Amino acid sequence: MQEALLVAATEWQADGPPDDPTAWLLRVADRRLVDSWRSSSARRRREEALAADAEQGPTPTSDDSLELLFLCCHPSLTLPSRVALTLRAVGGLTTDQIAHGFLVPSSTIGQRISRAKAALRGARFEMPAAADLPERVAAVATVVYLIFTEGHTASSGASLDRMDLADEAVRLGRLLLALVVAHPALRHQEGEATGLLALMLLTHSRRAARTGPQGDLVPLVDQDRSLWDRALIDEGVALIESALSDAPLGPYQLQAAIAAVHAEAATADDTDWREILGLYDLLVALAPNPMTRLNRVVALAMVDGPAAGLLALDTAATDPTLTDHHRTHAVRAHFLEDVGDPAGARIEYELSARLTHSIPERRHLLARAARLA
Repeated sequence: MQEALLVAATEWQADGPPDDPTAWLLRVADRRLVDSWRSSSARRRREEALAADAEQGPTPTSDDSLELLFLCCHPSLTLPSRVALTLRAVGGLTTDQIAHGFLVPSSTIGQRISRAKAALRGARFEMPAAADLPERVAAVATVVYLIFTEGHTASSGASLDRMDLADEAVRLGRLLLALVVAHPALRHQEGEATGLLALMLLTHSRRAARTGPQGDLVPLVDQDRSLWDRALIDEGVALIESALSDAPLGPYQLQAAIAAVHAEAATADDTDWREILGLYDLLVALAPNPMTRLNRVVALAMVDGPAAGLLALDTAATDPTLTDHHRTHAVRAHFLEDVGDPAGARIEYELSARLTHSIPERRHLLARAARLA
């Protein structure tokens, strides 16, 4: 019901309340509950099957989780359809969570998954030969990354994160890197597999500092860095330094390099934002997407000031994906607050709070708005 109320806060603001609000809320809550049941049932069936296998024979010497991802990333599907279907069928993510990762409406993902299921009826599922593995690695890497993204910052619900998903994504990232290193046909993809694992480790290292005692969101600038996991940081930095030294540059490596700059700063004031801006420039040129451009705007503001950030944000926000995204309004609110416009900042914080489906994020944004009253 909490998630249904969050959806209502967004949709009713734009379209007005329905004729029967109670029925509308119950219908949306029911859909969320069914999604949860399906996910739990699928997980329970997998666990029961594994338990039965364990009782019937010796403990397996290898993990078949990664093999399952490769099987579901079927070559007869487009890359987005492979990823969406695998996240739903294997990753256990809901349609809304997948849509959040793709930055598209839930209806789009629903149609994509339905078409993918129809296309695979009667298809043969088997592990590809070594020569055919490369075409599936990119899809599997995207699946692992999006599972981690949902685990690190849950797109909805009462908790900021889902550590079970984040931990599983890190585990799968290690398996993927080991597979890539072991197959000569995949060695050209080792740099990006290394970058993906490094990115997840460096991001995951901050997990203990991201929430307060009551589960409230703690922004990066306010985090107690003594709580960061130094072992994960050291491993992640070593991995990305190795990848950058002898592998072709890729998006995961650049994102990991940005995370490493943050991780190596003793305090927020020590962060080398000019280096981060340069890395975002490379990332936007190599693999442009709306969130990358929004993150670059933040880095630009840290280098050239909030006024420059506002100008760049106006340009970036012309992208339909960013126009009504809650992060766009949150970033604008920060900039307005920094240039001395508390009234404008408060409006943007409140709008961002209405648009997010994450309860901890919403509480944080409303608290920022109330402070400016």
